[in-house]
Amino acid sequence: MASSTQQPLSGLWKPSHLQAMYYGPHTVKNHLLSYLPSDTSKAFIITGSSLAIKTPLIGQIEFLLGPKHHAGTFASIKQHAPIDQLDQATNEVIKDPSIDTLISVGGGSPIDSAKAISHRHHEKQSKYLYHITIPTTLSAAECTAGAGYTDRTGTKVGVFHPELMPHVILYDCTFAKETPQKLWLSTGIRSLDHAVESMYHPTAPEAPAKQLCLSAIAQLFEYLPKSKKEPGNQDYITRLQLAAFSSLSGLGLNMGGGLGLSHSLGYALGAPYGIPHGVTSCLTLASAVRLKAEKEEDAQQLARILPYIGQARTGDDRKDAVHVGDAIDGLLKELGLDTTLTEHGVDDGQIPKIAKLATKTEEGKLYDSVVLLIKNKL
Repeated sequence: MASSTQQPLSGLWKPSHLQAMYYGPHTVKNHLLSYLPSDTSKAFIITGSSLAIKTPLIGQIEFLLGPKHHAGTFASIKQHAPIDQLDQATNEVIKDPSIDTLISVGGGSPIDSAKAISHRHHEKQSKYLYHITIPTTLSAAECTAGAGYTDRTGTKVGVFHPELMPHVILYDCTFAKETPQKLWLSTGIRSLDHAVESMYHPTAPEAPAKQLCLSAIAQLFEYLPKSKKEPGNQDYITRLQLAAFSSLSGLGLNMGGGLGLSHSLGYALGAPYGIPHGVTSCLTLASAVRLKAEKEEDAQQLARILPYIGQARTGDDRKDAVHVGDAIDGLLKELGLDTTLTEHGVDDGQIPKIAKLATKTEEGKLYDSVVLLIKNKL
């Protein structure tokens, strides 16, 4: 992977195979069928039980597809995409050789599951599947060619391949309005996490990634509070969907390793303790930013955020980067999303395990700093 540098200004952007991204009301009804890969395509829907049982959305998609295009629906994907459900869904897909398309509906778990199913289908059948995704949260899983799932030990496993990038994204505010408000807002903080950590990621290109991330940060700070006050406002929903897209899509395929410390902590907390990734970002992002502010080159990138959230830069990058962390804490309080690890069943006896998972070490300056960070979140 090529690094991105500021002095001199250099880098690389490698676009994915994404063919289309529609946004606005009724994009599913208006565009789903026209983006099936062929007139004879058979599509298999991947989603969770809540959307299938508590909303009319999956039924609407099945009706649109009709017998001609609907091959089946797997509605048992759980949080953090456990491997048992992936095995079941993959086996169902492989049983029907007419299936050439996956349609994922929901948040990060169904979207990542569809990517992982395509990966496993390729392992067994030497063929990746066409993927149309209909996101209903702001997790932005639709914007990457990577997928995460949970193995039988409770460990998060990642796979990455350019062919795992969805081919079509349909942002439909009439679908997203069905999402519970806390889930909607907390996954908005997940998008904020993507955008903020991309600013100091070593392979994130200045354009389009960092420029899009700065725009995403501004939109998330403005429209998350507005969406909390008016959860049914379709314009706010769509603007936040576009902010989620901007938070991660600009990285393209030049993506080496994880995004950053907040994400590493999120993976250490998410699957092992059953904490949704939107909530892990609420727990870790502000503190991770303040810790990253201690490193000069990271502080320089974080300080760029201040004017995009309505604050003036002081000229002291480290101080400004700390102000960004404080502003994130302020946004969490405004949204009612400030929380502690204790509230999620994590006690101080778990700190060494979490710090080891996040830092891949058991000693040193970073490990010690992360231990302190975790203690302060109990």
